[in-house]
Formats: sequence, C-alpha cells, structure tokens
Amino acid sequence: MNFESMGKSGAVEGFCLIKTCDKKTTAKGLPYLDMILSDASGEIVAKLWDYNEEAHGSYEANNIVKVRGTISPYNGADQLRVERIRLAIPSDNINIEDFVQSADYSGEMMYSELEAIVTGFSDADFKSIVLKLLKENKEKLLYWPAAFKLHHAIRGGLLYHTLSIVRLAQGVCKIYPSVNPDLLLAGAILHDIGKLDEFEVSDTGLASGYTVDGNLIGHLVRGAIAIEKAGEELRITPDKYRLLQHMLISHHGEPEFGAAVRPMFLEAEILSTLDLLDSRIFEIENSVSAIAPGEYSQRQWALDNRKFFNHGLSAVDTKANLK
Repeated sequence: MNFESMGKSGAVEGFCLIKTCDKKTTAKGLPYLDMILSDASGEIVAKLWDYNEEAHGSYEANNIVKVRGTISPYNGADQLRVERIRLAIPSDNINIEDFVQSADYSGEMMYSELEAIVTGFSDADFKSIVLKLLKENKEKLLYWPAAFKLHHAIRGGLLYHTLSIVRLAQGVCKIYPSVNPDLLLAGAILHDIGKLDEFEVSDTGLASGYTVDGNLIGHLVRGAIAIEKAGEELRITPDKYRLLQHMLISHHGEPEFGAAVRPMFLEAEILSTLDLLDSRIFEIENSVSAIAPGEYSQRQWALDNRKFFNHGLSAVDTKANLK
C-alpha cells in the first residue's frame, strides 16, 4: 500500500503501520476508531466506523495491520474508510522498513563500519572503551532512532546520525593535523549513546516518548555515566576517560540547548559543531523533500522558524560540475 499514490478515490487493500489510534464516539454516541495509517512513503487519516472491539480486534499505535477500505475526499484531504482490519501475523513476512522511515543503510552495515574504525585506533584506552560500549549495546543500536521528534527520528537514525558525524570528523582530521583523531572519533561514536536509555522505543524503531530516566537524567549525563562505568571496569585512568565525558556533556554547545558545560578543548568543539551541522542538514533536507522545485517549505521552528527553498539542483548536478 503506497499512500503517496492514493490521490483518487477507490478501494484499497494492503499493510500499513498505525501511527495514532484513538477510540471516539460520534455525535449519536456510536464508537469509532480515529487513526493515522502510514507506510514509508506517507500517511493518511482513517476511520473505522461502528467499532466493536470483539468483532474488529484491539489496536494501538505502532501495530502493523492489514486493512481494506475505500478512499474518498474529506475537507480537502484524502480519508480512508476502513472496512476490514487485522493485525499482521508472522506468515505475512512483513519488512518493518517498508512501513517506517528508515536510515539509508542497514543497522548491521553501519555498526560494522563503526566497529572497523574503532579497531583501527592507535589509542588502546579509547579503543577499549568504545568497543565495550558498542558491543554491550549492539542489539538496540541496530534499530534505535536518534530522536523522539526532529532530526533522525527514524528507524536506525541513531547509528545513521553517528556515522555521518564520524565521516565528517574523518575529513576534519585530514585537514587539521593538530586534531587527535582517536579522541575525536571516540567522542563522535559515543556522543549519543545515552539515548538508548532516553526513549521508549518499539520494535518499529520509532520513539513513542521519553522514559523516566530520559526526563530526569537525559542522554548527555547518562552517556557520561556509561563512560565512567566502562572506564572503571577497564581500569582506565579517569584523566583519560574524563575527556570523553566532557565531550558528551558539552556537545550541545550552549547551556540553553542542554549542555552542562561549553566545549573546552579542540575535539570537543569540533564534535559540537559537527553534531549541529548534521542535525541541520537532515532537517533542511527533510523539509524540502516533499515540495516541488521552486517552492518553499513550511516554517521549521527548530531552525529559527525559517522556511527553506527547494532550488531543484540535485546532487547529480553538483557532482557533474565537480568533475
């Protein structure tokens, strides 16, 4: 089922993800389900009228379901009237990435690349800390998002965001020989490790909210705690792992954005800058991806409430000019 192609009325049938699901009643007191259904290409409002839990089943957000229904226009937008619905079952052979926005690379591929980079570190202490935390958290890292909302709030988004920063950092190290590459890359790989405790995440790889730990502690502090624990277990001197802790608690740059302190050495400043750069690139690309060339996006409140212009020049055009 492709919601992007549902521009005209007609009967449809297929699998989709329930993004939201609320039980409501009509003005006459009749129960119905008010849902937003989605796949990787888009979403649509859906209604299941005369809802009866015993007959139709029970549903909630992040369920993958098979639906049959009819699309018709309502208040200027398409709406799906659900006629039949059921939960997906193992024999349906569902690939979750067909229903949620996902990273451009598989979790295994991104994890393997990061692991290979760390294996090449010259600094044994940074190597051991990073490898330990990667291996201990591999299962979650393969699909965890980088945010509840905003940048990289997608399946596999945490590793995707991390890998992007690491690749940027590798480029910086080639230009500036004064940068310690192992320190910068170690901090880049671990900078959001605390997000594994910050979000409530389903098997879809999407966050539904914040955990108690996420609200009370937050990922900057939680990551710093994880580094200290790993450093102590590995018998690494605090003077060494404290550098990584500083990079984590300062990588948001300014206290108003959540940083406990501002960056106080070169690698910490670079990490903070690259983190902001990658998040903004993702947000801008996402904002213009759904609009035609020559049009402007809606205002992006996370980017100073600016709207962005789709200039229509593709990456292929740019690469051709650089040859």
